[in-house]
Amino acid sequence: MVEEALRYLGAGDAPEDLRRQVAVEAKALSASLRPRFAYRVCELDFQSERILLRGTAVVLTGTTAFRMLGSCGRAALLACTLGTRFDLSLAAMQARDMARAVILDACGSALVEQGCDGAEKELAARFPGQYLTDRFSPGYGDLPLSLQGNICTALDAPRRLGLHVTESSLLNPVKSVTAVVGLSDQPQKARIRGCTYCQMRESCALHKGGNHCEN
Repeated sequence: MVEEALRYLGAGDAPEDLRRQVAVEAKALSASLRPRFAYRVCELDFQSERILLRGTAVVLTGTTAFRMLGSCGRAALLACTLGTRFDLSLAAMQARDMARAVILDACGSALVEQGCDGAEKELAARFPGQYLTDRFSPGYGDLPLSLQGNICTALDAPRRLGLHVTESSLLNPVKSVTAVVGLSDQPQKARIRGCTYCQMRESCALHKGGNHCEN
């Protein structure tokens, strides 16, 4: 988690003092909060220019979805959040110590990704013999951010996780993620990663600083 947080800070070659500060914040955050996640596995219905996730209103369009799910018969919709407690803690820290707040924010990003990793491990255990694709989220490649609402509805995320979508398709609480993970009978060798495919690249602090999130 420390290395992941340092990446979000754009400080891969961080001095030892900063590394210690991040380690302290990461340890305290992990002790006080656990990511909560929910997922739902759906059959896929491939049509000419879109992929339907049966039983939901989620419709995937564009080249990213077809490249990631082309060999898959099913996909999991996933949501993960740190909840409102993190938002409150971050706001309180911002009022007291902005430098620590920046570190806490990065640790929160790393922790929610850790929660997504845990969800994938659970999926892999539930579906032995299936190969998981990389998870990919609305806003990645040409997958529209507007999908967040239908994904959260399909997962009953407001009730199960307290996760809501704003009118501008952003997630609330802030440290939350929605994603799609394909399940295939075939090993997944192809990976679509990097800033070139990400719709957030123009506003991303990591990208502006010459770094990337490896998603």
